[in-house]
Amino acid sequence: MKHSLSKAGIILLFAFMLIYPKAVFNGASEGLLLWFQIILPTLFPFIMITNLLLYTDSIHYISRLFGRLLSGIFKVSKNGSFAVIAGFLCGYPMGAKVAGDLIKGEYITEDEGKYLLSFCNNTSPVFIMNFIIWKTLDREELLIPSILILLGTPMLLSLIFRRFYLKGKKCFQNQRRETRNERKWNFQVVDDCIMDGFETITKVGGYIILFSVILSLFQSFSLKPLLLQIMLPSLEVTNGIAIIGKSGIDFGLMYPAIIGLTSFGGFCAAAQTQCMIQKTNISIFPYIIEKLVTAAVASLIAFLYLYII
Repeated sequence: MKHSLSKAGIILLFAFMLIYPKAVFNGASEGLLLWFQIILPTLFPFIMITNLLLYTDSIHYISRLFGRLLSGIFKVSKNGSFAVIAGFLCGYPMGAKVAGDLIKGEYITEDEGKYLLSFCNNTSPVFIMNFIIWKTLDREELLIPSILILLGTPMLLSLIFRRFYLKGKKCFQNQRRETRNERKWNFQVVDDCIMDGFETITKVGGYIILFSVILSLFQSFSLKPLLLQIMLPSLEVTNGIAIIGKSGIDFGLMYPAIIGLTSFGGFCAAAQTQCMIQKTNISIFPYIIEKLVTAAVASLIAFLYLYII
């Protein structure tokens, strides 16, 4: 039944693409520009440097610097602290990629990888500042509150999520690998990191273009049910925020909606996350549920900030 629905959806999408070629062109163009102008220059350098840290087994230096502090706060292992840093500072889907790479490299367990995914795959502070506060809302007084809400909410909920993954343990511990495949520093290592980075960033771009096309197709429909209009922004976070920002709804509803969508990341970010963890045994569905819970709490906090604080 599931496969039949998937096939039917693909055929339907193909039919709509033939009927609305202009919408497909516009969506693909917007997605490509978003990837080329924003995602590629901001994300690719971080992908490459994290690859170098992992390929050369240099993350233990990060673990020494921040491991004890982050382990005490989030109960992660010292190696897991690297995913926390990347997930909160680099933006989607770096938290998922680093967690997946740490699992594959046997630096952390799969249970810790699931826990890391639950709270440290987030929107970057740079995106919050540039796109949400300055470009979309144009309300600089909301800069600090927005960053605190969007980064603080997953930290707060980690207190709850960790109970499902620690399984009675006080803290996750580093994995001890019998052989550590340390690579000597040479340009072959750099070449491998660059190629892996290009593969990752190309996959991210492909999902952005795909979801931008789907969003453009839905927007081209003359008749859109209310439920469809509500769900459209959740497809892709950047375009979704722009749609909400131009919707003309009351700011008291607009701001919590944008905060909630940013916290969730959209279904495009969920697809990118699935791509990053597909070589592990981690299921994407608990991640989606945890992100929806985080989005609901962040949206509620944003609403209370406007009307109470």
